[in-house]
This record gives sequence, C-alpha cells and structure tokens, in this order.
Amino acid sequence: MAAAQPHTRKPSTRHPFRWGLRRSHVLAGLVLLGSLLLVALYARGASERERRLAEASFIADADRLAEAVRQRLLQYELSLRGGVALHSAAVETPTARQWRGYVDGLDVRRQLPGMMGLGYVAYLDPKSLAELQLRQRAAGDGLFTLTPRGVRPHYGAILYFEPEIDSSRLAIGYDQYSDPTRRAAMDAARDSGEVRFSAPVRLRQQGRDGQAGVLLFAAVYRTARLPASQVGRRNALVGWVYAPFRTAEFIDRSMIPVEHNLAFRIVDVTGGAEIPVLASDDWVDGDTAEGAGVLHTVTQQLYGRSWRYDFQHIGPLTSAGMRELQATLITGVVASLLLFAMVMTLAQTQSRAETLAHRLSDSYRRSEQRFRNAMQYSAIGMVLLDRNGAILESNPAMAEIAGVSQAALTGTLFSGYFADGHDDVSRTREMEALREGVHRSTRRLRRHDGDLREVHLASTLMPGDDGSDVARLVQVDDVTERLRAEAQVHALNRTLESRVERRTRELTQANHELESFAYIVSHDLRAPLRSIDGFGRILAERYHAVIDAQGQDYLARVRNAAARMDELIDALLKMSRISRGEFKRAPLDLSRMASDVLSELRQTDPGRDVAVRVAPGLRAEGDPALVRNLLENLLGNAWKFTANTARATIEFGVEPGEVFYVADNGAGFNAEYAGKLFRPFQRLHRDDEFKGHGVGLASVRRIVERHGGTIDAIGRPDGGATFRFTLALVAQRR
Repeated sequence: MAAAQPHTRKPSTRHPFRWGLRRSHVLAGLVLLGSLLLVALYARGASERERRLAEASFIADADRLAEAVRQRLLQYELSLRGGVALHSAAVETPTARQWRGYVDGLDVRRQLPGMMGLGYVAYLDPKSLAELQLRQRAAGDGLFTLTPRGVRPHYGAILYFEPEIDSSRLAIGYDQYSDPTRRAAMDAARDSGEVRFSAPVRLRQQGRDGQAGVLLFAAVYRTARLPASQVGRRNALVGWVYAPFRTAEFIDRSMIPVEHNLAFRIVDVTGGAEIPVLASDDWVDGDTAEGAGVLHTVTQQLYGRSWRYDFQHIGPLTSAGMRELQATLITGVVASLLLFAMVMTLAQTQSRAETLAHRLSDSYRRSEQRFRNAMQYSAIGMVLLDRNGAILESNPAMAEIAGVSQAALTGTLFSGYFADGHDDVSRTREMEALREGVHRSTRRLRRHDGDLREVHLASTLMPGDDGSDVARLVQVDDVTERLRAEAQVHALNRTLESRVERRTRELTQANHELESFAYIVSHDLRAPLRSIDGFGRILAERYHAVIDAQGQDYLARVRNAAARMDELIDALLKMSRISRGEFKRAPLDLSRMASDVLSELRQTDPGRDVAVRVAPGLRAEGDPALVRNLLENLLGNAWKFTANTARATIEFGVEPGEVFYVADNGAGFNAEYAGKLFRPFQRLHRDDEFKGHGVGLASVRRIVERHGGTIDAIGRPDGGATFRFTLALVAQRR
C-alpha cells in the first residue's frame, strides 16, 4: 500500500492544469457562441434598416430626376416666351433674319441642350396664305409651298425654324394644323394663353419617317396683353412659337443627371391613354406601375399633359451601409475568434512578459551606450544641464568651443559662458518654447582666452522620471566663420546691386537718347525729302517740254522714291511711339473691335467678296489704342494678302489657353523666313505684288510685348497664314 501511494498522487498533481485547460476551452467556446449570436441578431436588424434606407434613397433620386426634367422644360418654356415677346413687340411679323438673330442669341446647342431648335408657325386662312405667297415671291424668296396640299379653313404653316440645318429645312411649309395631334396642342395653347405640350408625334425635322418626339407650343396674339376670353384669343391669334425635341435624346443631350442604378420611362397618360414618351437604355419592358419591377411612380402635370414616371432599380437594392454591415459582420466573427484565441494564450502571457522585460533591459542599455557615443564623437557641442542651468556633462566638441577642458566645464553655470545678457523676458520665452518643443537662438559665447564666438543653440527638455537630475539637452554649433562668410557675400551683393542699378540708369539714358536721336533724324530727313519732291515737281511742271520721255520716267522715279521715303519715316515714327506712349489698361471687347476693323476694310474695298468669321465673346484687358492698332495690322494684312485669292476667308478666334489667332487663305509665306516677319523693313513679297512698308508686323510685335505676351506665325506659299498671339493681361471670357 505504501508503494502504491506515489503512483496514485502523481496524476493528481497534473489534474488542476488539465481541469483549468478544459475550463478555458469551455469558456472560449461560450464566448465564441455568444459573440456569433449577437452578431447575427445585429446583422438581421441592420440589414432590414439598410434596405429601407436604400429604398428611400432610390425614391429621393427618382423624385430629383423628375424635378430635373421639370426644371429643364421650364428653360424651354422661357425660350418660347422670349420668341412670343419678339413677335408681340414687332409691328409686323419678324423677318427670317430677325428670327435667326434671336435664336442665335439663345445659343440653343449649348444653353438649351436637348432642344432641336425654335420655330414660328403662322396661323393663316386661304386668303392670308395667298398674300404670304405673293409677298415671298415679290421678295425673291420663291414660291412658298404648303404641305400637305389642299384647301382647309385654317392653316398652321411653319415659316421659320432655327438653327437651320439640312434636316430642319424639311419642316418649312409644313401645315402643323393638318395633324390632329399637333392641332390639339396648338388649340390648347391658343385658348389657354399658356405653353402647351403635344402628345408624342413623328418630327418633321427628321423627314417623313422621323424620330418620335414632342412639341411645345406658345400662342402669339396681335396684342401684347392676353385677351380675356377664348373668343377674343381666337380672333387675336396670329401664330405659335414652337420647340421640338427628340425624346430618344432628351435625357442625354439635356445633361439631366441619372443615377447608374436607376432605370426609368415616361408615359403620357393624358385622358387615360398610355403613350410611351421615352425610356432609358436599361429599362426592362413588360412591367407596369403595379408590377413588381417598378419601385416608384411619379405623375406630373406638364403644360396640359399628364406624364407618369416609372422607376426601376438595376441590380440588388443595397446601399453603402450594406457594405459596412458586411464589414461589421466579418469584424464580429473575427473578434469572436480573437477572443477564443486570447483565452487559449493567457497561459503563455507570463513567460512572454518576462522575456520581453529582459529584452527591454538590454535595449535600454544599448540605447544608453549609443547616446554616450553620440555625445563623445559629435562635431557639435553638447551639454546636459540640471534644473538650475549647471552643466552636468559635456562632450569634447563643447570643451573645444569654450576653450577649456571637460572637467572644468562640469558644475559651472552654462549661462556664464555668454557675453550677451539674458533678461527675464527672454527666459520666459525660452521656457514657453521648450514646453512646445525645441528652442533655437543665436548668442555670443566668450571663450576662456577672451575670443568672442557666434553660436547657434538648440535646447530641448529631456524626458525622465521625477528623480532624474538631467533637465535639458543643449546643442552648441559654432557658426562664427559661416556668419563672417555670409557678411562678405552680403557686402558683395550690395556692391553688385549698386553696379546693376548704375548700368540700368545708363541703359535707360541710352534708350532715351536713341529714341530722341531716331525722332530728330526722322524729322531732319523730311526737309531734304521735301526739297527733292518740290524741285522734282517744278521740273515736271515747268520743263516738261524740254525733258524727254526717259528723263520724265527718271524724274517720276525720283519723286516716287522720295514719297516712299517719307512714308517710311512716318511708319518709323509711329513704331517708336508704340514704345514711348502711356499704357492705359481697360477691359476690351475684341470681337466688336475686330468687326469694326473688318467693316472699315469692306468700306475701303467694297468690290471684294471675303468670307469673314469672328468668334463671339472674345474679351481681354489692355490698352485700347494699342490693341486696335494690333488688329488693324493683322486683319489689314489678311485682307491685303487675300486680294488675289478666289473665295477668300479671314477668321479671328481663340484657341485653348487664351491664344488668339488671325488666319487667312491668302498668299502665305515661306516658313523658313518666318523669323524675319517681325523685323522692321523686312518683307517677304515684292512691292509690285503687295504694297507695304515692312513695319506693320514689327509694330504688332512691340504691342504684344508691351502687354507681356508673345506672337508667332505659321504659313506656306499660296496656302495662307496664321498669326497667333497672347496677352498676359487676358481676362476670362464671359
């Protein structure tokens, strides 16, 4: 029995460990099951909440889209009412040119995307139709043809439609009143005095088999005020302003934002009938407003019609929160597994903690040794100070800067080595800077031998426990030699600035003297030129009979040369004034200025047929007189060098980056000699081909440079030329 006792006690010593291990397993399992149950309950409730939020967000997006359609149609309505106002304000029906000017001012393609254009429909009876045809024939516009043909009590003939393209010309002369669908909308607009929609129709602007679309009509009356009764409105009616747009392109071209997960269609439900208006590309047919595929329906009353919007959701109905919910579920599962792992690893924590403490102790000793080595071998002086400012420890570099040994530094006050004072205000600022980080300063240190040195100090607080005697670490960098070198550089810079200023004054004086010299020489040259021209004229008049034909030719050449010399002197004076005149900055309308210059060129040469294109809305800032001179030279050159070109064209516009250009299809020039164009008196064409002095482009270059811009030219012989220039003071085009 005694021998058996040790055998029975041995497993009992390991039983508590096994029991504890089993308890850890059970506890970890319970924690895992409880965590997973909580995550599942949370996921169930949160997923239902996110689904409702996603549905509400989808409905809000759908309502915003329907409202965006209404707002876009309101812009169309305003354009129609502007056309009605144009007709009401005119004594007679506006001409095609006036209508084109109004529509061009609207800028339909950019400001009213989705709308094909704007047209005018005249309300006619057979008599007024005949009068209209006679007027157009008398005006030379040809016979006005009405389609479809036939005699009817009233007609609604399309007179104008802009912008005019090949397909839109098919609509001119079409009797809108002959179509029951169009007529219903036109009568509704007439009787109500408001803008009215038509039911979906085939657009005449796309040919006989045109695409489906809808029309907006606004009635035009003889009086500016709306007649009170329907009878009065019918009697005062003169026509309609209308606007068509293709339903298939309405959403894309009108830039109405559509969410990527939203499909929709619009159905005209006026009078109980359902007529499809348009549908998005991803709409799935076969679903109705009551079907499971339609999540939301909106009905709007738009200009006398009822439109129903049906919305479908593409893909599963989820929201951004669903992804967060999935991430939360995964995080919960991972957290549960981590808790299970933590319980299993608690037994190893103590051993790992002891091992880590041992390693930290070794790391601290190594860090302390590295700090000592850094102080010992640093080229910058370093000192450790206590709370009273006494030196506890220093390095060899600090001893060398102070001119004493390390042992002599220990225990002395660090502030006693500086020649400049350190008042209470400076100490307060230093302590505030130390609490925030590093305090940097420059002070004068007095060495043991009396030499003064300029040093940079970088002081920082040393972290430690309350019993530590080290309070601050100060790094001392001797910058005396560097500051002396900087002082020498500054002195040299001041000398250089003085020399530059003197050279600038000399150059300015030389420029003034050169300008005065050019002005005086130009004026003094006129006197002998006048004498040559005067005596030549006397010889030609008084001694005409004595001088033979060859002599008369020589005399004419002398006078022509004198006149050309006088013109060159005038051009030289004008070019010199460009650089001397006062610069006046002001906002400029370059489009209007270019149009004025081209109008003057047409008046001087009315027989020319030149196609001119001037981009609208070109604006800049600069000197009005100088920029006017610039445009006169560039457009004048384009006008001159297209004189021998059939179908001459001149264009003034702007490229990206606010680079203006003047282009023509005239005589052009050899690109190899483009650099000579802007030099005074340099010409690439003979005088018998194109007249000129050779200073126009030189003046242009000076004007552009006065505005801080650049200019260049490209061209080829008989292939036209393009001059591109910039103005540094360019303002944004509005």
